[in-house]
Amino acid sequence: MQCIVNRRAQFSASHRYWLPELSEAENIEKFGACSRFPGHGHNYVLFVSLAGELDEYGMVLNLSDVKEVIKQEVTSQLDFSYLNDVWTEFQQTLPTTENIARVIWQRLAPRLPVVRVQLFEHPELWADYIGNSMEAYLTTSIHFSAAHRLAHPNLSDKENAEIYGKCARTHGHGHNYHLEVTVKGEIDPRTGMIVDLGALNQAIEDYVIEPFDHTFLNKDIAYFGEVVPTAENIALYISNLLRSPIQELGAKLYKIKLIESPNNSCEIYCTDDESESSSTSAVENQRALMPV
Repeated sequence: MQCIVNRRAQFSASHRYWLPELSEAENIEKFGACSRFPGHGHNYVLFVSLAGELDEYGMVLNLSDVKEVIKQEVTSQLDFSYLNDVWTEFQQTLPTTENIARVIWQRLAPRLPVVRVQLFEHPELWADYIGNSMEAYLTTSIHFSAAHRLAHPNLSDKENAEIYGKCARTHGHGHNYHLEVTVKGEIDPRTGMIVDLGALNQAIEDYVIEPFDHTFLNKDIAYFGEVVPTAENIALYISNLLRSPIQELGAKLYKIKLIESPNNSCEIYCTDDESESSSTSAVENQRALMPV
C-alpha cells in the first residue's frame, strides 16, 4: 500500500538578498530591508514528505535513517550558517525560501523518495517544492477582522434561521479571519524569487485587507449585499479579487485558504482558466500540495 510520511527538521541560518551586478541603490529598490549588510536570520522549519510502499514492519522507511540523511545532507550544513556562502547553488541563485526548498530537494532526492519539501521561513511565510524543475509555491498569510450575518436576501428571518442557525441573527457576529494566499510560479534563476514578495503583500493589502478589515461585510462590501458571506463565498470572492493583480506580478494564484475559526476553514483552488472551487481540482491539487 502506497503511503506518504512526513519528517520535520529545523535549522537556524542567515542570508542576504544582494546581487553584485546591481548598484547599492538598485539592490535596495529590488530587495528592500533584505539587502542590508551583513544579512538577517530565521529559524527555519523544514518538512520533508516521502512516499513508498508499506513494508512488513508497517513502515515506508525507517525514520531514524531518514533523520540521519536529513541531518547529513541538510541541517548539519545549514544550521548556524550564512546561506549565501554555504552552498554553491546560492551563489548563482539567491537563497530565497522557495529556492532553499528547491535545493534541499535536490540534495535529498538521490537518497530519499522525496515527493515534497515544505520550508517555513517564519509562521507567516513558507514555500513548497514538488520537484517540477524551477516551479515552486509560495504562501503568505495575513489577518483581518470582520463581522457578517449569514442570511439569504430572498428568505425570511425564520427561513434563514432554519438554515444558518445563530449565524442568521440580525446584528451579526464577528471573526478574526486568517487568510493564506498561495501563488505558483517559476523561480527566477538569479533572484531566486517566483514573485516580488513586497509587491504581493501590497496587492493583498490593497485588494483585501484595507477594504475588508473592521467592516460588516454584508453592509460594507457591495458584493455581499446580494451574496451570503459564508467563509466559502468570502474565499471565492478574494480569489477573484487577487487573480489578476497576482498575474500582473508574474505569478499565478494557486490557492486561497480562509480560516474563520479554529474549527472552520475552507480552500479555493484556482485553475488556469478561472478561479473556482471544484471537488475534482481540489482533490488533484491537494495531492500535489498536501498539508502536514
